[in-house]
Amino acid sequence: MKKTLVAALTVATVAGSLVTATPSAKAHDGVGAGIAAGLIGGAIVGGAIASSRPAYGGPVYVAEPPPPPCYWQRQRYWDGYGWAVRPVRVCY
Repeated sequence: MKKTLVAALTVATVAGSLVTATPSAKAHDGVGAGIAAGLIGGAIVGGAIASSRPAYGGPVYVAEPPPPPCYWQRQRYWDGYGWAVRPVRVCY
């Protein structure tokens, strides 16, 4: 709340100084007034963003790591006549 109040007072101070300086500057076609309005609007929006809560205030969840890659393993099997060994791809 204090940050919002400080931002509002800062904007009011800047706006007050620009308003008193604008009539003596003789801005042609409202260019100076447009620049002043843009600065004031930017200060108001910037102050509101700065004083807001961050979007990441809650817990952060991390995705599970990918499963381990597949690998080749030699396994024994009975082929009907005797034991044989063959490579088998094992994936989890």
